[in-house]
Amino acid sequence: MTSARTRMRMVERLRAQGIRDEKVLAVMAEMPRHIFVDEALASRAYEDIALPLGFGQTISSPHTVARMTELARNGRPLGKVLEIGTGCGYQTAVLSRIARQVYSMERLAALIRKARRNLREAGVTNVHLRHGDGHAGMPEVAPFDAVILTAAAPRAPEALLEQLDVGGRMVLPIARNGAQHLFLVERTAGGVVERRMDPVVFVPLLPGVG
Repeated sequence: MTSARTRMRMVERLRAQGIRDEKVLAVMAEMPRHIFVDEALASRAYEDIALPLGFGQTISSPHTVARMTELARNGRPLGKVLEIGTGCGYQTAVLSRIARQVYSMERLAALIRKARRNLREAGVTNVHLRHGDGHAGMPEVAPFDAVILTAAAPRAPEALLEQLDVGGRMVLPIARNGAQHLFLVERTAGGVVERRMDPVVFVPLLPGVG
């Protein structure tokens, strides 16, 4: 259930679900998702479902990870990417294969310790993890070509928009009127353009650290 053949079946399912970016699909085929989930759930790692991580958090479904990565990449090479919500490190690891450098923030210390171990096991070396409140981002290493949030906010955080380079893309779940949708936010020379995409379910983006 954790073999390369199982990952290829997952990739074929992602392709059937509309993921078109072959670079993203290749990364999903290569990255061993089972090492990012609890051992008891490893046999379900390649099903298209979110799985619990503990601490009230989840690892997003493969389709959600692929979709967010595809939207952020937009068929172009990425230099620096900021991720808010490291979780177990799986989305981080996927981003590490399509961007030169990934900066990732997680508010829960226990999760960032787990992510650090997982990323080491996956052989990821171009990721910089920080324990902190994601609302602030990392202005000292901005601007970023892309920003991904893996927790739902009522709107795109202003501080993070300011850290997005002109021409850059932010992908995040936004909760409005009792529903969540994935949003694509593009920063242009003339301002910010926001587009609503797919319905999703994410944990809320919370302030502070734990």
